[in-house]
Amino acid sequence: MSVNPSVRKPFDPRDPLGIDDLLSPEDLAVRNTMRQWAADRVLPHIAEWYERGELPVIRELTRELGAIGALGMSLTGYGCAGASAVQYGLACLELEAADSGIRSLVSVQGSLAMYAIHRFGSEEQRQRWLPGMAAGEIIGCFGLTEPDHGSDPAGMRTFAKRDGTDWVLTGRKMWITNGSVAGVAVVWAQTDAGIRGFVVPTDSPGFSAPEITHKWSLRASVTSELIFDEVRLPADAVLPEAEGLRGPLSCLSHARYGIVWGSLGAARTSFESALDYARTREQFGRPIGGFQLTQAKLADMAVELHKGLLLAHHLGLRMDAGSLRPEQVSFGKLNNVREAIEICRTARTILGANGISLEYPVMRHATNLESVLTYEGTVEMHQLVLGKALTGLDAFR
Repeated sequence: MSVNPSVRKPFDPRDPLGIDDLLSPEDLAVRNTMRQWAADRVLPHIAEWYERGELPVIRELTRELGAIGALGMSLTGYGCAGASAVQYGLACLELEAADSGIRSLVSVQGSLAMYAIHRFGSEEQRQRWLPGMAAGEIIGCFGLTEPDHGSDPAGMRTFAKRDGTDWVLTGRKMWITNGSVAGVAVVWAQTDAGIRGFVVPTDSPGFSAPEITHKWSLRASVTSELIFDEVRLPADAVLPEAEGLRGPLSCLSHARYGIVWGSLGAARTSFESALDYARTREQFGRPIGGFQLTQAKLADMAVELHKGLLLAHHLGLRMDAGSLRPEQVSFGKLNNVREAIEICRTARTILGANGISLEYPVMRHATNLESVLTYEGTVEMHQLVLGKALTGLDAFR
């Protein structure tokens, strides 16, 4: 069958495979809304926030994100947008194209804290918390990682004991996004009957959340420790449908899916910065984009970026069909974050010394991805998840 060349679109260096053709008008509308919001509200200020190591308008930004439907957007009811998994992924991509800290804010709010309450909570818990969280009026956080237990959450030491009908929660959580500004924390703890999840109002006596400072990554993000000094909770604080590690791990799988897309946002911004720079920066009398080695770098970056986008889109379709497996999420997180950080590092070499300046976004994205590379499952943990799936043999222990 012959094809009329006149119907072919011109080659687009920013979409070389024509992936936009896979997206519906609704998908594109979500993407454009998020891209425009980030351009208006984040990009003019993000270098300053990053340099200062703070996100001073987090509450204002969260309310704005709620107003455009970005919080818990793939959940249904309770004020949530009920968007598709692909649309949620596109939102994560656009937010992280601005900064990983902004995507982390949305991911922890929606895919961890809200998802846990929506999936495992009682109807009373959903009604109490989710509408305010979807609107951005209440910020949530998710307490799983501890100072001595990251990749091995089964060893957590935070403990909840029964005292009459109440629970008394004691322990610490570490590296918690949104912790110091949260109004509610979803916290996982050991009990005499195994690991359970708890919905903890942060104004509870005995709760504190000192902010973690002196970070060199995710600087425009609120990161905290959570301390529980005999926090007394009523019986109905427990998430009734979550027992054991199944609950927190399913939340993490949902959040990791957003990272599969989001990491490529950081990579895309870095790639496009390097591409623009290579077209205009002159050495030896011509643009450096005209040299073979620079073109080889750009070609390799484009190949890995858009392979990752195809993978993310494929996983999104599987999630929408209800057929996405946790091992497939590990596949996406492992590949896309690893390739994204390599794209950022390569882009830095094209920019030369300018690549380390905050006048350009590349080094900021590269350092942010150093955190994304290891949070919600290190490279090694996802390799072992895939290794077990491939061989049927458990190498974790």
